[in-house]
Amino acid sequence: MDETGERSASRGTHDNVIGIVGRIVAALVVAVGLIVGVTAVNIWWTARQDERPVSDAIVVLGSAQYNGTPSPIFEARLDHALDLYNAGVSPMIITVGGRQAGDLFTEAEAGLLWLAREGVPEEAMRAIPDGTDTLKSMQAVASLFDEQGLSTAVVVTDPWHALRATRMAQDAGIVASSSPTRQGPAVQTRSTQFRYIARETAAYLFYRLTGSSVAGAPGIG
Repeated sequence: MDETGERSASRGTHDNVIGIVGRIVAALVVAVGLIVGVTAVNIWWTARQDERPVSDAIVVLGSAQYNGTPSPIFEARLDHALDLYNAGVSPMIITVGGRQAGDLFTEAEAGLLWLAREGVPEEAMRAIPDGTDTLKSMQAVASLFDEQGLSTAVVVTDPWHALRATRMAQDAGIVASSSPTRQGPAVQTRSTQFRYIARETAAYLFYRLTGSSVAGAPGIG
């Protein structure tokens, strides 16, 4: 083969390699896009479900509180949990969540105070003042379940947080169902809903890949 032929063959091989690499990259991009898209749709779908089987406990995930007063997001969760309790879904409401630096109350304590003011008897409530993110909170709930011989729970949180929270509960050994809120700041506008879905998609995929949680805005940790 002369020099011209060799250069032509070399270019052809190089072009073939570039073509193969390009196709692999394109396939990976499509695969990642499909995973992200399916996850977002799953979050959207789960947000619209309302599972409320009779269970051992209603678990309310904490959010911000201000000197013992739940934030609007947290109050919406507590109000929904109260509706479930009054409907006979469970004889027990468990509030869960720790405290930030400088706080006088934990999220769990603030939730308990709110429920008590609404007339829930002391024996029907339990606070777990642990957990600075969803994963740690669910692990704390699972420890209590093991101690008390409990197994089933209805998880109450924001709609967009429901898939990840329920998955973490199930991974911790709890037979968990999801009954998300239908009110509060997390569901007020389309732009808010889109932002929460996007952030929860990233947080859910991060958890599935690493087994870790991420801290962030209400409903994201």
